Amino acid sequence: MVISVALSASPVAAAPEDVQNLIKQGQFTQALDRADRDLVANPKDRKTRFLKGVALTELNRLDEAAQVFLKLTEEAPELPEPYNNLAVIYAQQKQYDKAKAALEMAIRTHPSYSIAHENLGDLYTKMARQAYDRALQLDAANPSTQAKLGLIREIISVGTKPGAPAAATPPAAAVQPARPPVVAAAPTPAAPPAPTPAAPAPAAKPVPVPPPPPAAAPAPATRPIATPAPAPAEKPAVATADAEDDARKMVQSWADAWSRKDVKDYLAFYARDFAVPGKTSRADWEKERRTRIDKPGTIKVGLSNLRIKVDGDRATAQFRQAYSAPGLNANSNKTLELVRRNGRWQIQQERVN
Repeated sequence: MVISVALSASPVAAAPEDVQNLIKQGQFTQALDRADRDLVANPKDRKTRFLKGVALTELNRLDEAAQVFLKLTEEAPELPEPYNNLAVIYAQQKQYDKAKAALEMAIRTHPSYSIAHENLGDLYTKMARQAYDRALQLDAANPSTQAKLGLIREIISVGTKPGAPAAATPPAAAVQPARPPVVAAAPTPAAPPAPTPAAPAPAAKPVPVPPPPPAAAPAPATRPIATPAPAPAEKPAVATADAEDDARKMVQSWADAWSRKDVKDYLAFYARDFAVPGKTSRADWEKERRTRIDKPGTIKVGLSNLRIKVDGDRATAQFRQAYSAPGLNANSNKTLELVRRNGRWQIQQERVN
């Protein structure tokens, strides 16, 4: 679900830049401290209080954040953003009825507020899946319920991880995430993963390998190992960059195969030990995928904010997926766990965050 980080309709002056910037930088504790200091001088400033609520949400102090947004809805019922953020908190706490009521209020105050409409759709989807799951527990053989649950899974992409819905932010106010349920990653997080592959940890592992040299003369064997040691530290960086590029191309090719409805090519991207969601078999899962992809009509799968993190022969790809098919449009944050075998990246696990 999407959490707003700006009061676009507030009648007060522009939000304090220091607090806003600290939130954008992911420094939520510092943002909270600064907001509290500002509120001592101006305790009624709505935008500072709103930003305080955002910082509290990011710090997972949900009850305190809810009180901030609830007070704002009482003072300024014409603003949709506090209702929206209050709904996001309620959804994380699994209080879906309260979340629904808050989103409906946001839409009532501002009918063109697209974020609230999107969040309400996400909320209905999650509530529907829970209801169908419950129905299948009572009657596992009901084909109608199975079909409806399959459609819900298709909407949120097969493999949704249980828990609160993932949140995103408008591009104009993107905030780096502290926790998956609150704010989605902005383009800036792509930079931090880079140091991980370049870290000397991979280069340190070859050091225990010296046992082979003792087969030769003990004295010379020690020096050759110490001398070339720095060289391997540079190679992983190049190799990792190539691996990231290969993984990135593979993920895009997977989406392209899906879009052109090439089922054979699409399924080939999944590893033999792919973690099939639910309790179904690999054969049944592939059959279901074939059936859905082969349906008449055009499929479009678009990826954005694609980030790759490589660790040896394993990698993680995170991105925003826009899926459209006849009668269906869905957007979600997705993660693919990849494994490299025989020089080729394949999908080992697929989930929506």
